[in-house]
Amino acid sequence: MTKKVVVGMSGGVDSSVAALLLKRQGYDVVGVTMQIWQEEDPVTAGEQGGCCGFSAVEDAGRVAEVLDIPHYVMNFRREFREHVMDYFVAEYLAGRTPNPCIACNRYVKWESLLHRSLEIGADYIATGHYAGIVRLTNGRYAIRSAVSAKKDQTYALYSLTQEQLAHTLMPVGQYTKEEIRQMAAQAGLPVAHKPDSQEICFIPDNDYAAFIDREAKERVPKSGNFVTKDGEVLGRHLGITHYTVGQRKGLNLAMGRPVFVTKIRPETDEVVIGEAEDVFGDILCCDRINYMGMADLPEPREVTAKIRYNHAGEKCVIEKAGEDRILVKFKQPVRAITPGQAVVFYEDDYVLGGGVIM
Repeated sequence: MTKKVVVGMSGGVDSSVAALLLKRQGYDVVGVTMQIWQEEDPVTAGEQGGCCGFSAVEDAGRVAEVLDIPHYVMNFRREFREHVMDYFVAEYLAGRTPNPCIACNRYVKWESLLHRSLEIGADYIATGHYAGIVRLTNGRYAIRSAVSAKKDQTYALYSLTQEQLAHTLMPVGQYTKEEIRQMAAQAGLPVAHKPDSQEICFIPDNDYAAFIDREAKERVPKSGNFVTKDGEVLGRHLGITHYTVGQRKGLNLAMGRPVFVTKIRPETDEVVIGEAEDVFGDILCCDRINYMGMADLPEPREVTAKIRYNHAGEKCVIEKAGEDRILVKFKQPVRAITPGQAVVFYEDDYVLGGGVIM
């Protein structure tokens, strides 16, 4: 019997080619664009809806017409507000630097979309992520690195569950971006040369602090002190939501040399400033663990870990540090270990799991 797959179509070239490839492979393909914009006004939503705005719906619809597949829009505004936007604001207010794309992948693009897709009789969901899915010899599903290292998106997918992976297809991970665009052009898809989206979809102007100020309202952090690690006051800052660990630009401190944010203290509204070497560390602890390629961590294990999306990765030893906590000891110091960001563990070319840096 023909398997049905719901493809999350963002109106971009990657998800469009995912639908194209799956149709060629004989699947019964249904296109779905997720409605996540919060504005009712069509003009505002079109400008601020990012990868899921009105223009995305229109582009996805035109692609679906070329592919001769049905296309629907599903409303995920409540889920996106709760699990992505509110989470983003709460993390910054707590002095952490979140990754909203990871939260969106876990709770919106997978948990919510998969649930609704299974309800309408689909066997799988599919996306245009540059990654693959492999079933390991231990029986567990894991995300596998894409062919194109510069486009690899495995870091942002580490939190997917075994159930989600068992019902997911990722057909574009075995191709380069250039090959994907070429396939789109050859198939006559109208988005073949559409530029990639670069910003966070709900903050199109990239002004995180202004967005947080609007959303947080009376909870907006007040101005506080820039301090050294020993407590010496260096000056005043705009509020902790304006800063992240490792930041150098925009501090407006006349120190006569480059200085960097090394820590954020929300309990005292202090931003700690240090030298370049102070930004490096060789140990971290993470919680909110998701095991993927491994079912557990019964003993210390040497792996490669990434501490941010564009981090090349560093060898380390991981071991349990209590319930839902893993201690990570790097072979070489890494720059800007940032609370709130994910640390993702790799072995060979697949994801073992990961957690959130404490």
